[in-house]
Amino acid sequence: MHASQRTNPCKRTALCLALAIGLGFAGLAPAQSNTAGAIYGRASQGDTVVIENAATGFRREIAVGADGGFRAPQTPSGSYTVTLRRADGSSQVRERVAVSVGTGTQIDFSTGDTTTLDAVTVRADAVNPVDVSSVESTTILSARQLAAIPVARDATSVALLAPGTVRGDAAFGNLASFGGSSVAENAYYVNGFNITNAFNNLAFAQIPFEAIAEQQVKTGGYGAEFGRSTGGVVNLITRRGTNEFSAGGAIYWTPSSLAGKTPDIHLDNGDLLEDNSKDQGEQSSIALWAGGALVKDRLFAYGLVQFARNQADAWGDVNAGVNTRTRTRSPTWLLKMDWNIAQDHLLELTSFSDVARATQTVHTNGEGALDRTGVLGTVHTEQGGTSHALKYTGYFGDDFTLSALYGYGKFSRSIYGIAANGIRQEWSGDIHAPDTGCPVVVDQRNSTLLGVTAAIHGCDFIGGTLGRPDAGDTRRQFRVDAEWQLGDHQLRFGYDADRFTSVAGGAVEGGQVWNYATIDPDGVPLNDDDIDFVVNVVFKNGATVDVDQRAFYIEDSWQVTPNFLAYAGLRWDSFENKNGNGQSYVSIDNQLGPRLGFAWDVNGDSSLKVFGNAGRYALPLTATVAIRGASASIFSQQLFFYDGVDPATGAPTGATPFTPVTYLNNEFGANKDPRTIASDNLQPMYQDEYILGFQKQIGDHWSLGLRTVFRDLRRAIDDNCDERAIYDWALDNGYVDPDGDPFEAPGDSTVPKEIAFINPGFTFCHLYNPGSDGIFNIDIDGNGTLEKVTIDAATLGPKAKRSYSAAEFFFEGHWDKLFLQGSYTWARSTGNTEGGVKSDIGQADTGTTQDFDYRELMLGANGPLPNDRKHTLKVFGNYELNDQWSVGGNLLVQSGRPINCFGVYGSDPLHYGASYFSCSDAPGTDADGDGVLDNGTQIVPRGSAGRTPWQRQLDLNVAWKPAFADGRLTFKLDVFNVFDSRTVTSVVETGETAQGSSLFDTVYGIPTGFQAPRSVRLMLQYAF
Repeated sequence: MHASQRTNPCKRTALCLALAIGLGFAGLAPAQSNTAGAIYGRASQGDTVVIENAATGFRREIAVGADGGFRAPQTPSGSYTVTLRRADGSSQVRERVAVSVGTGTQIDFSTGDTTTLDAVTVRADAVNPVDVSSVESTTILSARQLAAIPVARDATSVALLAPGTVRGDAAFGNLASFGGSSVAENAYYVNGFNITNAFNNLAFAQIPFEAIAEQQVKTGGYGAEFGRSTGGVVNLITRRGTNEFSAGGAIYWTPSSLAGKTPDIHLDNGDLLEDNSKDQGEQSSIALWAGGALVKDRLFAYGLVQFARNQADAWGDVNAGVNTRTRTRSPTWLLKMDWNIAQDHLLELTSFSDVARATQTVHTNGEGALDRTGVLGTVHTEQGGTSHALKYTGYFGDDFTLSALYGYGKFSRSIYGIAANGIRQEWSGDIHAPDTGCPVVVDQRNSTLLGVTAAIHGCDFIGGTLGRPDAGDTRRQFRVDAEWQLGDHQLRFGYDADRFTSVAGGAVEGGQVWNYATIDPDGVPLNDDDIDFVVNVVFKNGATVDVDQRAFYIEDSWQVTPNFLAYAGLRWDSFENKNGNGQSYVSIDNQLGPRLGFAWDVNGDSSLKVFGNAGRYALPLTATVAIRGASASIFSQQLFFYDGVDPATGAPTGATPFTPVTYLNNEFGANKDPRTIASDNLQPMYQDEYILGFQKQIGDHWSLGLRTVFRDLRRAIDDNCDERAIYDWALDNGYVDPDGDPFEAPGDSTVPKEIAFINPGFTFCHLYNPGSDGIFNIDIDGNGTLEKVTIDAATLGPKAKRSYSAAEFFFEGHWDKLFLQGSYTWARSTGNTEGGVKSDIGQADTGTTQDFDYRELMLGANGPLPNDRKHTLKVFGNYELNDQWSVGGNLLVQSGRPINCFGVYGSDPLHYGASYFSCSDAPGTDADGDGVLDNGTQIVPRGSAGRTPWQRQLDLNVAWKPAFADGRLTFKLDVFNVFDSRTVTSVVETGETAQGSSLFDTVYGIPTGFQAPRSVRLMLQYAF
C-alpha cells in the first residue's frame, strides 16, 4: 500500500462509512473489563447504593447521579448484596446478585412504591440472561456449569461450546477456530494477563482446570480494549480465597480398558497400512486445593497443586519400522493472592506453572508386523513454564477507576534425544558448530558394489530435525486501564506494552544428512558403469528474536437515552519485529482499529435487545518468522565419493568431494540484512467484522437470540519467493545474465552490471502483502549496495482473500434443577488463504506458509477453506434428579470439512512437487472444453473434491453426592462419544507423487484422522 494510503486507513471502506454515520450518536453500552464486571441501574437522585460481598470484604458506596443512574465498574466476579439507602431512611435490598466477568448486571430500584417500607429484600439467584449493557458476542460458563457437563478439562474444549467455533486441524493440537479464522489468530488471557504464545500463536499458557472460576469466550464484537486477534478471545478468571475457608481434592482417571479403538487404515487396494488395534492411552490426575482469609476481609489466598500423568502407545504404520510409547508428567500449580489494601484499593497476584515433561521411547518394528524388536532411543521434550501477574485496582471517588498490571512469563520448548548407544542428539546452540549425535542417513542406492549393506541406519532414531534444548519464550507485559464516568458518557482508555522474546532454532539430527545414491548411466544395476556417491545436506538455524507490541485505546460508551446505548472506540497498535541481532526488520506504527456498536433495550425492561457492531482487528507478525527468514541460517548441499561406511554412525569414510558446496535458498550462514526481509510498504494483517442481532427473554427462564456475522480479511502477510520477477526486473534495468550474455543497458550506460543472485545480500523470500506491489531492497549485483526493486502486485500473485458469513441461533434456559444451553450455526468460509497457518498440509509456519511463494501455487486456490463447516448444532446442559443425583449431556452435530486434491502442475518448474491444486487423474472437465489437459494437468479448485462425513457425538455423565457426606463427596462418571462413532475427520489430500504419478488407486482419500473413540472418565472429589 502506498504511503498516501497509509495515512488514512479508513479511506473508501464500508467500515469507516459505518463509523462516520455512527459517530452521530457515538458509542455502546457500559464498556466492561476483561477481569471484572459491573453493577448498574436506576434509582432516585440523592439515594446511595451500597454494594457488598461478605465473602471477600469488597464494599463500595455509590451516590445516585442527577439523572437517576448509578454504576459500579470493575466489580470482581462473585455474589453481592446491593442495598439502596433512601434519603428518607427507607431501604431496598437485593441479595445474591451475580456478577460475571465482562458483563453488566442491571438493578432497577426506580419502579414500585416502596417509600413506606423500611426494608424490601429481593433474591436474585442469577443474572438476567439478556445483558443490555453489552454488544459483544460472548459466552460465559462458570465453574459450577463446567463441572456439571461432560467436557474435556481444558480451555479449548470449553471454547468449542460457544457458537461460531469449530475444532481446527489436528496438526496444530486441535485448537479452536473462531469465525472462519485460522487457529493461529486467537488471544488468551488469565486474570487480565495475556498468555498467548506469540512464537507462532499456536499455544498458550494453561492453568489447572480446577482453578478456573469462569471462562469467557468472545467470538466477536469485542471492544478496543482487545487487540492482536482476528479470531476470538478466551478470557479465564481464576478462583480466589474468601472469608470462609475451603479445601478439597479430586482424582480423575481415564482408563485404557474402557476406551474404544481407532479404526485400522487400509490402502485403496485393501492392503493394511495402519493397524491401530494395539494403540492405547491412559490419563490420570490428582488435584489438591485450599483457600481462605489470612486476614479477615483484607488478605486472601487460594492455592492449588495438580499432578497429571498420561501414557500413550502408538503402533500405527506397519511399514514405518518404528513405533512409540510416550509418557507425560505435568506437575502444575496456581497461587492467587488478594489484598484489600483499603476499601478503594485492591492488589492481586496470580502465579501459576504449566510445565509438562514428556519422554518418548522409539522402538524398532519388524517389517509388516506390529512388534517391538528393540529400542532406538528416547526423545525428551519440555513444554510450559511459570507466569506471574501483579494487578492494582483503585477506585477514586464514584466516577474514576484505575488499574495497572505487570506480568512476566517463561515458556520452555526444549527438545533433545538420547540414542540407545547413549549418544545425545542435540542442537549445539551455534549454527556454525557441529552438533552432537549421529547424522540422519538415507539409502537410495541401486548398487552394492562397495560391499556395504543395502540398508544403512546408523544410530538415527527420529529421522527429522531437532529443536534447541534451550528453546523457549519470555513475556514482559505492562498495561494500565482507566474508566471515567462523565455524565452520560463512560470513557475508558488505556495503554499496554508487550515484549515477547523467543529462543528457537533447529537442525537436522547430528547436524547433517548423508543421502546415499547411485549414478546408473545405462539403467542396468550392478554392472561396471554404476557409481555410488553420497550427498551431504546441512540444515541449521537458530536465533534469539523479539516482538515488541504497543497499543493505546480509547472508548466512549454513551447512554443516549434510557433505552439506547452506543459505543465508539479506537485502538492504535504498533508492532516491531527484531532479528537475531536485535535489528528491526518489520516496524509498523499507528495501525488504527476503529470499533462501533449499539445496544437497544427495546421495551425498556431488558426483555428484548437489538444490537450491532462493526470493527477492525489487526494481527502482528509472530516471532517464528525471524528465526529462519530474518536471521542467520544454513542450508547447504555437497556431493562426495566414498570408500566405505562407518557402521556406528552411518557416515561415509574416505569421502572425497566432487562438487563445491551449494547453498540453497541463499542460506549461507551469514546474518541477513534486516532491510532486505520485508517490502517497504508492508502493512499488518487486518480484518473487518460486522454483526447484527437480537436477544429475547421468553418467560422467566428462557432467552434466545439470533445474530448474523460477516468477516472480511482485508489484508494478509505472507512471503513470496519468486526470483523470476526479480530477474526480469534486473534485465529491464540494465543488468546482464550471470553467464555474461550481453544485454543492452538503457540510457547512457555502456558497462553492463552482472546479476549476482547467489550472494549473502540477496534474501531468497520476502514478506509482503499479497495483492499489493512488492518494494524490495536487494543487492542485485553483489557489490554491497541495495537496489530498490518494485514488482507489481499482479506479477507476484493474487490478493489474499478470506470471507466468513454466518447466522447463529443461540438459546439458554435456567430453572431450579435444569440448565440448558446451545446453538445452531450456519456458516460459510471461503477464500484463497486460511490465514496464519495452512491446515491443508499441516503447515505451522505462521505468517510464511507456501501459499503465496509463487503465483502458480494459487491457481485454483479460491474456494471453501479448511475451517468451513456449513452446519453446526451444539446442545449441553445438566438436570438435577434430586439432591444426590444429576445427569449431564453434551451433543455435537456438525457437517464435514472440504477436501482438496494436491498434485504436480505441469512440469513443476518451481520444484514444489505435489503442492498445487492440480491432479491429472482427478474427476472433472478441462477448462476450455476441448477434452485435452495441458501437460496432463487438471486444476482442481479448492474444496471441490468432496467433504468429510458429518460428525455426530453425544457425551453423557452422571454424578452422585451421597447424603451421608452432606454434599461434600462427589462421584462422577463421564462417557465421551457414547456411541463410539468413528467418523473420518481428515483424509490424504495428495493425489500425485512429487514426480506426478497418480495416487488415486493407492492412498488418495484414505483416512488420516478419526473422531476420538469412546472414553470413560472417573472422578472422585471431596470438598469442604
